Amino acid sequence: MSVTVRPAKLPVDEPAILGFIAALQKYESGFEKNRRTDKDFPAEHWGVVQNRVHSHHGIILVADDNGTRLGWLFAYEEEAEVFIAPDERRHGFLAEIYVVPEARGTGVGRALIEKCEEWSRGRGHKSMTINVLAHNHRAIRAYEGTGYAPYTATLRKYL
Repeated sequence: MSVTVRPAKLPVDEPAILGFIAALQKYESGFEKNRRTDKDFPAEHWGVVQNRVHSHHGIILVADDNGTRLGWLFAYEEEAEVFIAPDERRHGFLAEIYVVPEARGTGVGRALIEKCEEWSRGRGHKSMTINVLAHNHRAIRAYEGTGYAPYTATLRKYL
């Protein structure tokens, strides 16, 4: 496998990205019942992604193995609350990452994250954050393996 992580080439990469969006939703719906899996979701989410990347100085990356797309991520710049020290407020946020099942555990996810961190450092950020569903244990282990550590916790109660 000869994986290259590069900025997305649109519209060429769009079909693969739409497939990644749908696959991630299907995967997450296995342990989080509120995930949308309807046929309209990927295109709707893709529109949101493109807008957010444009309006928040973001990036869309694709992992490619000689023309076979193995995964993607998108990240953008966030501004933290005023109670955060001024020099740490602006940071990178890795909003979504997906690697096809057959490429998991091969370093593709790590390569995507490393390229994203390179982008974030280039923007002058001192840190990056990523949210993860509490029951996505595989993703938590993968993120911790690249140096991420718990920072905040969101608790939910259905009413």
